[in-house]
Amino acid sequence: MTDPPPPAPHAGLLEGLMREALREAARAGEEGEVPAGAVIARPDGLPVSRGRNRVVALSDPTAHAEILAIREACRLTGNYRLEGLILVSTLEPCAMCLSAALHARLRAVVFGAPEPKWGAAGSLMDISAVPGMNHRLEFLEGGVLAGECAGAIREFFRRRRKGEAPCAQGPQGGTR
Repeated sequence: MTDPPPPAPHAGLLEGLMREALREAARAGEEGEVPAGAVIARPDGLPVSRGRNRVVALSDPTAHAEILAIREACRLTGNYRLEGLILVSTLEPCAMCLSAALHARLRAVVFGAPEPKWGAAGSLMDISAVPGMNHRLEFLEGGVLAGECAGAIREFFRRRRKGEAPCAQGPQGGTR
């Protein structure tokens, strides 16, 4: 007989992890990247890895916060399967990031602000609900500290329009 799955993390734990992800998002914003951050954690809330947007700095369109957090968690665990772990992201994951979470066999994905243009966890589409997928998330939850997460993005672009926010430069000097 197998052990029952652990219960879903409680709201306080998820909010604490989202605050960690918001710190990563702030670092991305300070570097001139779109302020998105992610944390991968154990069910008890202990962070395993972190990531922040580094698309421009790395000249890599796949360098989203979630992807970098997944890569680091895989490196640290020595396994490409992250069973039992939770991905917490300040923004609703895009199709690439949610697909990577499914391929990594993450237990759950939790996000803050919805992303109406790219969101693949319910806003534009829901990749996790595609029939025939060989892995299902135990839970997918949006809206954790949504106001703070959305506010960070709004403020970044407001400052960028006014010329007050730093603009990231890639290795070849290109900017967004």
